[in-house]
Amino acid sequence: MRSFIKHPIALSFVFGIASLSLFTGPDAPAQLPPKLPVIDKAAHQAYTQKFEDKFAIDLVAIPGGTYLMGSPEGEKGRSADEGPQRPVSVKPFWMAKLEITWEEYDWFWSKRPGGPPPRPDISKKPDKLPDALTSPTPPYEDETFGYGRNGQPTIAVTHHAAMEFCRWLSDVTKKTYRLPTEAEWEWACRAGTTTAYSFGDDPKKLGEYEWFEENGEEKPQKVGKKKPNPWGLYDMHGNVAEWCLDRYKKDYFGGLPTDKPSLNPFNLPNENRYGNVVRGGSILDKPAKCRAAVKRVSDKKWMARDPQRPQSIWWMTEADWVGFRVVRAVEEYENLKGIRSQVTWWSD
Repeated sequence: MRSFIKHPIALSFVFGIASLSLFTGPDAPAQLPPKLPVIDKAAHQAYTQKFEDKFAIDLVAIPGGTYLMGSPEGEKGRSADEGPQRPVSVKPFWMAKLEITWEEYDWFWSKRPGGPPPRPDISKKPDKLPDALTSPTPPYEDETFGYGRNGQPTIAVTHHAAMEFCRWLSDVTKKTYRLPTEAEWEWACRAGTTTAYSFGDDPKKLGEYEWFEENGEEKPQKVGKKKPNPWGLYDMHGNVAEWCLDRYKKDYFGGLPTDKPSLNPFNLPNENRYGNVVRGGSILDKPAKCRAAVKRVSDKKWMARDPQRPQSIWWMTEADWVGFRVVRAVEEYENLKGIRSQVTWWSD
């Protein structure tokens, strides 16, 4: 029996046109290629990130390239915030083959030296954001919602928590990991295709690749048990939806040029707890919500049953269908270097 009610389902930093961070200069593509997508030849290799022989994350080598981000007007189930389509370029990166599981996340929050910290004293607001790496305080109830840990995706952690996991992983491995931008996530999900799903337009095939409303039994399933997409990534269209780096912007595509690609456009998150982007379908979704272009925005309803005041910045009581995976850039974008969550207990 489910322990929480689910509620499935806009800037402190502003760059470029229409609040989107658009790259210009020598790295920006000069003109639109005659046919999209264009997939660059990958010069990097997949690898496995090990952590003290405790766990390992398999990283898939994702090539750079240029594609039309968003969905065409005629795509069945399309929402207005999925377009109009715009040409976008991304540099090569690595992406976790699987969604982050409890085996990995537990080392961040419950097994790191000292274990999870106590709830901080919030009687006085600090003058600035502390630099210390923190980890989640104890959750209100069972953080796994009773689904267990073995091979199960990490669920119901906030955008802040996912970003802090990436900061912790970067610290212990001495490599820079983060959440994917929307542009990176959709590029990786599509895997060089132009159809609604990475396997085509026929939703009847979804069950071969994903856990969704029809076969998910309303609970997250063990990762990597269905077919991967063409680039070897699992569960991109289903199982749990996934956090992206970006803050949600309804007219995200409107400020992007049509005659040349924008290089990894993104909307930086700020100190607000809610309003960040989640991509991909989940075990609660019909096929139309599992398409590559679908996006959602986080909402305070996802924490409605947390009785704490203020509510936790780490755990979400209504979002057992949300998880995340990590990426690592081959060459990090200048305006993503050092990015970290701005959320604190005093955030709205």
